[in-house]
Amino acid sequence: MKKTGKQIFIILAVIMCFNGSLFAKNNKESNMSLTVKQQSIIPIATYTARGELKQLKQALNTGLEAGLTVNEIKEIMVHLYAYCGFPRSIRGLQTFMEVLQEREAKGIKDETGADASPLNDHRSKYDRGKANLETLVGRPLDGPQSGYAAFTPAIEIFLKEHLFADIFDRDVLTFAERELVTISVISAIGKADPMLRSHLAICLNVGYTPRQLEEFVGIIQSTVGKKEARAAKEVLSEVLEVRQ
Repeated sequence: MKKTGKQIFIILAVIMCFNGSLFAKNNKESNMSLTVKQQSIIPIATYTARGELKQLKQALNTGLEAGLTVNEIKEIMVHLYAYCGFPRSIRGLQTFMEVLQEREAKGIKDETGADASPLNDHRSKYDRGKANLETLVGRPLDGPQSGYAAFTPAIEIFLKEHLFADIFDRDVLTFAERELVTISVISAIGKADPMLRSHLAICLNVGYTPRQLEEFVGIIQSTVGKKEARAAKEVLSEVLEVRQ
């Protein structure tokens, strides 16, 4: 049966509405999941923290293919040393050098990416670090020190001046990406629940959704193990319960 121009127009309109709804649904779902780039950060951080260099090589290749630049991966290694030490960080960097050499020998040209921007902030390192930490936790930190900070004031100064100023002021990675590295390392090394609890809460503050953090736990299970994933899931459940 021959369709009239009006009928054809109606059919096309219905198809376009359906496709538009489907696109909106798929786009909403994709926004609720970690991006491929974010997903690739997690195994790089976990394998480096655990010194599993064979697995790290594959994770580094996957990360480069997912769109991480050379400088972003370097920065992941720089950031995580604050949580698992120089030995793991340096072994990770050495492994990354090997990967880049192997890829170059195959004719693969990887994007270098941006360097850290020059810092134009004349505040003291302590004040810069304090401001960055306040942004992360979402509240002012003007009260008296307590806990480990009161017990050993030097480490509180080192944290603010070095970790949250020297490192967090480097804009090669966003605060959100840095926190993803942090929770990956803490989950990988294990037995640091109070710190993991704090940083999972920060992850919610910097924009990650509960679903994305649950996806993170799933990646921990596939890269580190069921025991570590179960521990991370328990801490995440506590954090989400407090937020409700």
